[in-house]
Amino acid sequence: MSTYQAALDWLYSTQMFGIKLGLEGITRLLKECGVLYPRARVIHVAGTNGKGSTCAFAESIARAAGYRTGLFTSPHLVRFNERIKVNGQEIADADAARLICKVRAVIEPWETKPTFFELVLAVAMMHFAEQETDLIVLETGMGGRLDATNAVPKDVAVLTPIGLDHTQYLGDTLYDIAAEKAAIFAWHRPALTAPQQPEAIRAIHAAAQAMDTDYCVVSEECELPLGLHGSYQKRNAALALAALRALPHFLASDAEIAHGLATVQWPGRFEEIAPQVIMDGAHNPPAIRVLVDSWQERFGTQKARCIYAGSADKALDEVLQLLAPIVSEWVLPPVQSPRILPPQEMAAKVRAASTAPICTPASLAEALATLPPHTLICGSFFLLGEAKAHLQQDTEYRLTAQ
Repeated sequence: MSTYQAALDWLYSTQMFGIKLGLEGITRLLKECGVLYPRARVIHVAGTNGKGSTCAFAESIARAAGYRTGLFTSPHLVRFNERIKVNGQEIADADAARLICKVRAVIEPWETKPTFFELVLAVAMMHFAEQETDLIVLETGMGGRLDATNAVPKDVAVLTPIGLDHTQYLGDTLYDIAAEKAAIFAWHRPALTAPQQPEAIRAIHAAAQAMDTDYCVVSEECELPLGLHGSYQKRNAALALAALRALPHFLASDAEIAHGLATVQWPGRFEEIAPQVIMDGAHNPPAIRVLVDSWQERFGTQKARCIYAGSADKALDEVLQLLAPIVSEWVLPPVQSPRILPPQEMAAKVRAASTAPICTPASLAEALATLPPHTLICGSFFLLGEAKAHLQQDTEYRLTAQ
């Protein structure tokens, strides 16, 4: 077994510690690793949907403008290294292994061990420090107030659209969830938000007052050509650009901004992996609404052969009802994650939401054996990651014409 694989195996074994919200452990870990106070400027992004795309736009523009960038996002689709990038390049296997071993040695004497997410953030911050980045873009894992990323001092805080998600951790109301996410606002530091529902705005206003800072609602859309599909990306791009402009002394020419927007890459977000074959990680009602709008904008009344899987802890009934109008056939494959609702149980939920025919293939490989035009692969990132890995291995998969 390679040193890299052994390091990853140990890191993944820490997932047994589960989710532990709070900043005491991560603050201690970053301090002992020597990266609690990065020299780079930091943009911190929270929200329910659009976080990753907004981070990707900000990083791509900054890199085009000549800044040395660090990007921390989650989850990954195929490879762990996707989570940590410098200047658009994933962390090398050797660097990942070395830094994972370093954090393992740091926490060896600890009685209370950090979580998987905390350890990954520490690895990322050490990598960014070693690579002497100028600008770090951090995506929260979940929430904001007690998310590990909130231990890192930031220069600009950004909120993407907020909806009901992770209610078991963040609260049952939109106000409660928005309050958790807006708690990434920092004392006297710029704060920006996408347009929000009134209940969320009330929480955001209170958070800004608590930090004695102003916040700006970015309601415009970016009209420049974008490297990501979907009209909603115009709003994410505008928010990312506004965040960069809120950084003190940030400089970028119009040409550099245009290049960064046009060349951005962010897999799994209305990604066309083959002609008229779309892959999208929408998994909660707000994201599904955006996906449906994007599908209809792109394909009109043409319906989708939908390869779908969803986590049992999501609002699946509402998700399926929202998705049903654009689906001509449901394909419900098994996915290797205990969080995914099994195909037969999912089929029962689909029948309650849709009259379209249902197929339950024996394997994901069978579901992906042919990918005709107007195929939509969506739902859980577990499905997207497994599908991407399979398609990358099977380079001879057929795209059948209709």
